[in-house]
Amino acid sequence: MGELMVIRHGQTEWSLSGRHAGRTDVPLTDAGEAAAEALAPRLARRRPVAVFSSPLSRALRTAELAGLTGVEPDPDLVEWDYGGYEGLTAEQIQESRPGWDLWRDGVVPGDAAYPGERLEQVAARTDAVLDRIRPLLGDGDVAVVAHGHLARVLAVRWLGLDPSAARLLGHPHPGTLGFLAAEHGQPVISAWNVP
Repeated sequence: MGELMVIRHGQTEWSLSGRHAGRTDVPLTDAGEAAAEALAPRLARRRPVAVFSSPLSRALRTAELAGLTGVEPDPDLVEWDYGGYEGLTAEQIQESRPGWDLWRDGVVPGDAAYPGERLEQVAARTDAVLDRIRPLLGDGDVAVVAHGHLARVLAVRWLGLDPSAARLLGHPHPGTLGFLAAEHGQPVISAWNVP
C-alpha cells in the first residue's frame, strides 16, 4: 500500500504574518516558491500515482514548483472558510473574543464571499477526499497539496479520530510534507512537518 503525502503550500505574506487565509487567493512569497522547489527532489523519488490540489493558486503553484504533474484541482481541499475571521490574526480575533480557540469556538459568519464553515463541514470534505484516495493507494503513493488547518483535519480523519483531535497536531509549516500510512492494517502518521 502506498502512502498519502500531504503537502502544505509554500509561504504567503498572510501565513508569514499569521493572518487566516481561507478562501482568499494569496500568492506565494519568494521564500514560499523556494521551499516548494526544494520539495521536488524528494517527491521525484516517490512518483505518486495521483496528485490532487486545492484549486487556490498558492497550492497549485506549490505543486508545479515541486515538480508534480497531472495535478487535479479538488475543491474539497480548499482551506477552512474562516467567515468573518478571514484575514485576521488569532491575536486580533482574541481582542473581541478573549480566549478564542478555532478548534473549540469555530468562526463567525462573514459576508456572502466568506460565509464561514463549521469544523464538521471541513471534516466532511476531508472524508470525501479520503474516500476517493484510499482505493488509489493500492497502486502507490498519492499526493495532496493543501492548507494548514485542512491538512490537520485530513490527518486526524485518516486516523479515524474526531475532527477536534486536529488541535493535537502541530500546525504544518509552509512548504512541508506529512506522510499518512498504515502499519499492520492500522492508519498512522508516519511523518509530519518534514521540510
